Amino acid sequence: MFEVRHRGSRMLLQLVLALMTLPFLLPLVEMVKGAFAGVGFQNFVVVWQTGVVPTFFKNSILLSMSVIALVYVGSMTAAFGFSKLRIRGKEIYFWMMIVALTLPEVILLSPLFVTFTKLQMYDTLFAVILPLAALQLPFAILLARNFYDGIPSELMDASRIDGANVPQLFWHVILPLTRPIASAIVVLTLINAWNSYLLPLVFLQDRSNQVVTLLPQFFIGQYSNDQTKILAAAVMTAIPTTLAYVLMQKNFERGLSAGALK
Repeated sequence: MFEVRHRGSRMLLQLVLALMTLPFLLPLVEMVKGAFAGVGFQNFVVVWQTGVVPTFFKNSILLSMSVIALVYVGSMTAAFGFSKLRIRGKEIYFWMMIVALTLPEVILLSPLFVTFTKLQMYDTLFAVILPLAALQLPFAILLARNFYDGIPSELMDASRIDGANVPQLFWHVILPLTRPIASAIVVLTLINAWNSYLLPLVFLQDRSNQVVTLLPQFFIGQYSNDQTKILAAAVMTAIPTTLAYVLMQKNFERGLSAGALK
């Protein structure tokens, strides 16, 4: 970590950082402006009057919480094994798993469709929850493992001397120290799960199972494309993830920086 001491350098750095945020900030500003265009707040009222907003939000919350739970448990335990336990061939397994980061969702659609159809899971939330969790686990484990590598092994050695076994080491010694990286993993997983579009579009056909990212479909037709209502739906969809990031920002940034560096 470096420190900028001169006032001129600080001003220059702030200017550069401000310019770097513009490509990300301007589309958000235009989205909010477009959501209030025309009849203003009435756009949001029309979106609510579709009658599906509570159902879609409930399904998105259930989907996101389920994916977060699976990714959290899987990443915390797997990263502990990869980092702190002596397992034969663990580096081979680790890099085989990391290869999964190169797989895009679209190439998995056909095999997933066949699998879920045979298991009678098509058009259920499980058909989206399980693939989303599996796709996010490799990166979460990578971050968590790097964080675990920074935890001194002497803590484990001292606990072993006191008679603790491996589950007790993990639960009482290691896991309480992982709050920063856990916050980062939870926020990243929430954003990816909440904003997922392709998998819900393909695997969720019944309206009672659909999620908020499919809400704009109500304003897109063969002869219509109401952009103001689409943007209003997008703003409503973005609120929960924005609040989650704001509330967990400090731990998220600490965890992400710690998990990215050894």
